[in-house]
Amino acid sequence: MDNTYEPLSGSRSSIRGLQKTIIEGIGRTIVGGKILPGEFLPTEPELGANYNVSRTSVREAMRVLSAKGLIEIRQKVGTRVQEPEHWNIFDSDILRWHHQEGRGDAVMLDLIELRQILEPAAAKLAANRANMDQHRSLKLAIQTMQDQLDSPEDFARADLDFHLAVYEASQNSFLLQFGSVVSDFLRRVFIIQQQAIRGREALELDVQLHNEVYEAINRGDGQLAADTMLTVVLEGKNSLIQALKSGANSNDLSRRGE
Repeated sequence: MDNTYEPLSGSRSSIRGLQKTIIEGIGRTIVGGKILPGEFLPTEPELGANYNVSRTSVREAMRVLSAKGLIEIRQKVGTRVQEPEHWNIFDSDILRWHHQEGRGDAVMLDLIELRQILEPAAAKLAANRANMDQHRSLKLAIQTMQDQLDSPEDFARADLDFHLAVYEASQNSFLLQFGSVVSDFLRRVFIIQQQAIRGREALELDVQLHNEVYEAINRGDGQLAADTMLTVVLEGKNSLIQALKSGANSNDLSRRGE
């Protein structure tokens, strides 16, 4: 395996900017598989020379990467890349780096499997807990989806807003936090899914299905809300699989969605 690491161009105007450059470069190198789990990173002096920064900046960046679970720092031994099961997969940077390094497909499918478990439960809770503000947020997201049928990126943002509103309406702090953490990555997934949804009519059916989730929540029918939300997630999963099979370039799509 090529033990190279990627210096990235970045701001040199502040220590924070320097650290971000190191974090991005080394993080993408690890997630991209250029340094394998169990292998050691270059030493602090070597990294400092490569990025043209002080050892202090390198050390602070290493602490951030360690907190993300990517590396293990051992005094007098070195800094070793951790096995993927130690990585904080919900970290927004790690999700983004998977996508940027062309390794996002498996993570996207894993995310949908997790959503199959969580989102029906969130919808069921929302049916009993949603307040008036949260009802308005749900209705607004659906209306925005309807209004943005001809704008894939805006449609995806409105779709995301709906799902985040369901998490919020569940009034469960863990579900709300999950939605917030994966929101950027989930928006990219929605954009990719749309590559397999052909035509305005298909998008209108998608809006209708989301509206059925809301109507069940509005009526306080938790089981129907859960069942319909599961259908929404599974429809999205099928669209994602079709899009990936058709060769949708997720890296290009993620750049479009920035």
